[in-house]
Amino acid sequence: MAQQVSSSPFLKPFYLKTPLSVSSSLRQRRHTLPASEFRNLTPQDAISVFEIEREAFISVSGECPLTLDEVLSFLGQCPELSLGWFEGGQLVAFIIGSGWDKDRLAQEALTLHVPDSPTVHIHVLSVHRHCRQQGKGSILLWRYLQYLRCLPGLRRALLICEEFLVPFYEKSGFKEKGSSAISVGALCFREMEYMLGGLAYARRNSGC
Repeated sequence: MAQQVSSSPFLKPFYLKTPLSVSSSLRQRRHTLPASEFRNLTPQDAISVFEIEREAFISVSGECPLTLDEVLSFLGQCPELSLGWFEGGQLVAFIIGSGWDKDRLAQEALTLHVPDSPTVHIHVLSVHRHCRQQGKGSILLWRYLQYLRCLPGLRRALLICEEFLVPFYEKSGFKEKGSSAISVGALCFREMEYMLGGLAYARRNSGC
């Protein structure tokens, strides 16, 4: 499931109990930390990731796409299929993916990573609550897809989302494949596909 600030069945960093505004934090730490940074996530980012994810999804659907244990598992097994956007040292948006080896996503894809596979299953794309309605979800998704083009052997990305989010992903180049076999509680999803192109294409067009 996904939201515009997230991706698959549910396309967050550890913040202080008293939330610190991202802009305020950025001003305080600008002298020592890069203003904006994109990098792969690590298990050390898991609590921050889960906090953002939980806030984004629980209030909307009552479910999180990934549990904290699943976040830790994916960031341990395939950190190269994740991407985080940091501002002033704080995580403001992220994507987590894993490998998949079948034409369509199945229920087990929600918790499984298949190494050395040609398909990336995008589990979740989420944006911190203080940074929404700024286009960050679209920007991060674009950067992630360009990054995937540079990884050898990858041919496409799959995700599932609720029907109202189909236009959002279509604007990023995804094509609808129809109803998904995956369900979470009473929620049903549409499956979306993005073709990454070959390695030669990636090197020619993405600066690899």
